[in-house]
Amino acid sequence: MLKDSHFELSGLPTMVGSMPHTDPHKACSLVAKFLPEIPAWPQLPKRSFAENMYAQCSDGFPGVAIEGDNIYVNRSEGLDQQLEQFYTSYLNRELNQYAISREYAAGLHAFLEMDWSASLAVKGQVTGPITWGLVVTDENRRPIIYDDALADAVAKHINMKAIWMQERLRPLSPTSIIFLDEPYMASIGSAFVSISREQITRLLNDAFSGIDCMKGVHCCGNTDWSMLLATSIDILNFDAYNYGYTIALYPEEVKAFLERGGVLAWGIVGRDEDNLNNETVSSLIDRLIEGMSNLEKKGVPFRRISTQCLITPSCGLGTVSVEAAEWALELLANVSKEYRKRYIKG
Repeated sequence: MLKDSHFELSGLPTMVGSMPHTDPHKACSLVAKFLPEIPAWPQLPKRSFAENMYAQCSDGFPGVAIEGDNIYVNRSEGLDQQLEQFYTSYLNRELNQYAISREYAAGLHAFLEMDWSASLAVKGQVTGPITWGLVVTDENRRPIIYDDALADAVAKHINMKAIWMQERLRPLSPTSIIFLDEPYMASIGSAFVSISREQITRLLNDAFSGIDCMKGVHCCGNTDWSMLLATSIDILNFDAYNYGYTIALYPEEVKAFLERGGVLAWGIVGRDEDNLNNETVSSLIDRLIEGMSNLEKKGVPFRRISTQCLITPSCGLGTVSVEAAEWALELLANVSKEYRKRYIKG
């Protein structure tokens, strides 16, 4: 982690990634307007299925096939040879084999063409190995994460996508941030998902291997936060609007995370459109401080909580209306501004 970067970034806003727009330049201009300090490139899933978070990271994986809205791995045709070629490319660090093309991420390529030199950091995101491995199945509809060989390949595949992205973002700003988006972490421990804690930690750390910028994980539901806090991440982004109380269930793990320089990214701006219309800057700051105070009551120093933080939406905005997304970004920017005015000194 970059030394003292959390003090520079304390309370600043950034976003999870997805937006409902179809014009990448329009989306990027809104990012520039509301998130100038830590802009994130916009994922545009409504533009095409190729920009769906699962399809977006699929290109180049052994045996992967997309048919309509279905992504799967076909094990029936020479997968062993494809896996061998994959591992050769991985060991040789052939990053261009894992590039995310404009077809799969128009927002990313529009973002890369803009001038972000005045920003403090730029953020990128890829789908995490747990989520990708649970959503993508084999031809028999069995999630590929349950195949040890394919699960290992998933983590390395995501790793190369993330490193490629890091190298594209690095010239844009003094600091870059790469996130793994892991919504399916909320299913861990349920009757429908059977993955060990050790495998989760290993896959996440493998996916982050060799990334030397700031690293984060986003989960938009409730999960065992101690699992994520025990990985090599620098930033934990969670849905603080709906599940803000859950982070206080792990005070010792949070305290240790903050002591090593970690940053909590509080997803305090919800994405439910009815709720969005009823929230104000003051109401969201009250909700944010309530969540922080719950940690303080468990013995985590408030100064660390309040300074080692970022502020985000609770999840991606790709599923809401354009109007709601733009209001959420405006609300986010204003919440951050007021929060920093009240709680960040100097």
